[in-house]
Amino acid sequence: MQDATRTKIKQLAAAYQAEFVSIRHHLHAHPELSYKEFETSKYIQSKLIELGIPFEVKATTGVVGLIKGKNPAKRVIALRADIDALPIKEENDVEYKSTNEGIMHACGHDVHTSCLLGAAKILNELKDEWEGTIKLIFQPGEEKNPGGASLLIKEGVLENPRPSAIFGLHVHPFLETGRLSFRSGQVMASADEIYITIKGKGGHAAAPNLTADTILIASQLVVSLQQIISRNNSPFSPSVLSITSFQGGYTTNVIPSEVKLMGTFRALDETWRFKAHELIRKQAKAIVEGMGAELDLHIDVGYPSVFNEEAVTEKARSLAESYMGADKIETTEMRMGAEDFGYYTREIPGCFYRLGTGNIAKGISAGVHTPVFNIDENAIEIGMGMMAWLGATVS
Repeated sequence: MQDATRTKIKQLAAAYQAEFVSIRHHLHAHPELSYKEFETSKYIQSKLIELGIPFEVKATTGVVGLIKGKNPAKRVIALRADIDALPIKEENDVEYKSTNEGIMHACGHDVHTSCLLGAAKILNELKDEWEGTIKLIFQPGEEKNPGGASLLIKEGVLENPRPSAIFGLHVHPFLETGRLSFRSGQVMASADEIYITIKGKGGHAAAPNLTADTILIASQLVVSLQQIISRNNSPFSPSVLSITSFQGGYTTNVIPSEVKLMGTFRALDETWRFKAHELIRKQAKAIVEGMGAELDLHIDVGYPSVFNEEAVTEKARSLAESYMGADKIETTEMRMGAEDFGYYTREIPGCFYRLGTGNIAKGISAGVHTPVFNIDENAIEIGMGMMAWLGATVS
């Protein structure tokens, strides 16, 4: 039975490849920023209406559809795609180049959405051949706190019906098209934003003794904060603290009264994550106040780490091997990047896997979040077919 279903899914994915490449082109040419995906949402809704798939709108621009197969109550599986773009000016010279100035699908969410729409069409066409219910989650705001996943969960996206598992894919430009990768356990880091303001008595640079030298204090703090990682965290638990912005001063002979720092903190261990927050606060307070200045520190708690439940992930990997061939499946490297898919995996078992989209021979190898990111569009056939295969067969 599964062999026949697999064959039909592959045939339909191949037959619909051109259609969903065209859909990808439309989405790519009309990107919208996080929580502003109004036209994108309407477009997704129009496609579900064409397919006769019922849906509801959540979190303003999120779209959640349901496909019922045989025995709809037997199992419920969720498939997720994110729909927002990034504030990046596209530099690709392609016919489907972004028409929204300064906004680009530079992280592949247009691909994710196209693959899920393609999977929806396949699953809907074959719904008499599989059992259960598929929940389609087209999610806004993955690129910006608080994360669209958290908003959808608050609005009940994981209820009525509640999925037993959730799957999501992400483009991987450093993995050749025709390949997928999976990893059980921790696969991506949490991400928190750090905002620090140091205030003190400014003054003439020739008389630093009459000031609280905010530049020196901030410099001391930047260096000192690195010791939180190197001397408090286990070397076997990856963690990163990066100060990415240092703003202060406006001329050569004045010590400024204010310096602002910004940065990011990443961790794979949730217990260490929040312990580190306290250490950051404690160390910053001691240094800044100890050197005669005032501290304003805010840690914006962001996405949790992404944890792929072992049994679900190994099942997905096994199904991928049966769909693609074992030689086409790799192990995803652990990454310190973040994804709000982690909100889902805190609630239900999940698997976040990688879709190869690179093609060195064609010169398609630019990383995500760059103005020249693009994909080998043969990956769309694989992406939508694999999502449909998981939806139809995983248990």
